[in-house]
Amino acid sequence: MAGLTLDTGALIALERGDTRMSKVFARAAECALTLTVPMVVVAEWWRGSSRRVAWILDSCDLEAMDEALAKAAGEALQAIGRATTIDAIVMASAARRGDLVYTSDFDDLTRLAAHFPSVRVLSVDEPPPSTSRKPPARGRPRR
Repeated sequence: MAGLTLDTGALIALERGDTRMSKVFARAAECALTLTVPMVVVAEWWRGSSRRVAWILDSCDLEAMDEALAKAAGEALQAIGRATTIDAIVMASAARRGDLVYTSDFDDLTRLAAHFPSVRVLSVDEPPPSTSRKPPARGRPRR
């Protein structure tokens, strides 16, 4: 089952206690989804330790850079043009697993999704997607 890959904006939102990202985080835990954070994202986000930062990192799988990931990101940069290296790494990382990506940089990562069509990009400003079915319809209304 695919999981979630978080970019720097998602980590910042979690660290600040953003309501929507906190719901995403909680829902991922309920569904036993893997949360992945590429190590370059940690480097961009890290400004020192706190209990909340430690809790966030302990809840995620941290993905190291390897040659295949670096090459996939480089190919995306070549194909798309206007993108940052970290954004390309986030998208290449998510593509490995077919993950959803949560970001505050929606427009830039959506451009990169053209190169990684298996990756769905969601904004930290969107409510989490529902994984449950619609509630059953109620009986006939009383007259």
